[in-house]
Amino acid sequence: MRPLRFGLAAALLLIAGGPAAAWEAPPGKPARIVSLNLCADELLLRLVGAERIASVTWLARDPRSSTVAALAAGIPVNRGLAEEILPLRPDLIVAGRYTTRVAVGLLTRLGAPVLELDVPQTVEGVAEQIRGLARAVGEPDRGEALIAGLLARLDALPPAPPGPRPTAVVVRPNGFVAGSGSLVDELLARAGLENRADRLPLGSQGALPLEAIVLGGADLLIVDAAPDSPPSLAGTLLDHPALAALGRRVRGVSIPSRLWTCPGPQIAEAAERLAAAREALP
Repeated sequence: MRPLRFGLAAALLLIAGGPAAAWEAPPGKPARIVSLNLCADELLLRLVGAERIASVTWLARDPRSSTVAALAAGIPVNRGLAEEILPLRPDLIVAGRYTTRVAVGLLTRLGAPVLELDVPQTVEGVAEQIRGLARAVGEPDRGEALIAGLLARLDALPPAPPGPRPTAVVVRPNGFVAGSGSLVDELLARAGLENRADRLPLGSQGALPLEAIVLGGADLLIVDAAPDSPPSLAGTLLDHPALAALGRRVRGVSIPSRLWTCPGPQIAEAAERLAAAREALP
């Protein structure tokens, strides 16, 4: 069997916030792009036309997980397997740094043009990742438009009133909390909230019981889930009798995971919902 050959000689590595050289676009404008990662799906479908996307992940079509389900309709899907990707003869494959590692390793060894997205922990990092991917697919103007729209919505958030800010804890699926230094932490700050995670009785690492969260004295318990999302430990917290008994002391609010699981323009809506929850506090 003759070895497969691709248009690019080596794999590309895309690191959010890295040096400018890490953001060099491949030669030409890729016409058969494949995504192996939901976060890549969401950016690609906003940056390029469907005619240039050969395949996205199956998650892109699920409106519970994806913010681009309508855009993904009609595009072939994959489950992150190398044997699905090779026959498509892609000239650019976009993957995530922590997902589909077996497929990425094999494709890279075969000389496939693999570009890996990192996981930005700041809004600035999100903007740089959008900018880098936009250059890689030959759509820098669309990338700048996405960034401008994101920053404009964040800048338009209602300002927090003077004085101490309300405190909040974000609980993710399986009871894990979002601590300082994360993208969620920055979104809380932009929405006028103080992240209480690092001051919880058991710290901000790992899965925490509701008692530890309540004892931390947060005003808002924000669950990273949606009403139509699959069952999770985080989701059950909003219905916990202890939370109901606290009444006005701790408010519970749910924000769909799809709004901030992936670092993209949709994080603006998550920040807007956080700001609205802050303004609704007594």
